[in-house]
Amino acid sequence: MIAGLLALITAAVFAGAAIYINVAEQPARLALEARPMLAQWQQSYPRGYVMQASLALASAILGGIAFWQTGDWRWLTGALVMFANWPYTFIVIRPCNQRLEAVDPKDASTATSTLVEWWGLLHAVRSVTGTAAMLAYLWALT
Repeated sequence: MIAGLLALITAAVFAGAAIYINVAEQPARLALEARPMLAQWQQSYPRGYVMQASLALASAILGGIAFWQTGDWRWLTGALVMFANWPYTFIVIRPCNQRLEAVDPKDASTATSTLVEWWGLLHAVRSVTGTAAMLAYLWALT
């Protein structure tokens, strides 16, 4: 059951990273003035995106493999919940990302700060989905 263990590990890393962003990085970012806040978001987001997108996809694929190997629907549930991060990011978070990416930090304003704050709320859903997938995988292992 290597695939299942790896699905659990990648889901746990995804959830941990997402929670870290919401608990530590985002509050620290929100304490900044608009210009440095946006500059920091623009520097960190592309790095976080690559890491979290890769983890979500790997975890979903591994969860799918575990389902295929065992026929246990709990693996499929975890895989689908983890994969849901992809369409959620493209449909819900991406418009906010594009607006933030389009602003030059020297043009940042209160509206930009509000948008960064909104981005954090949207991102919190990823913490929930990552944790839910991790728990589904953990349940499947018991």
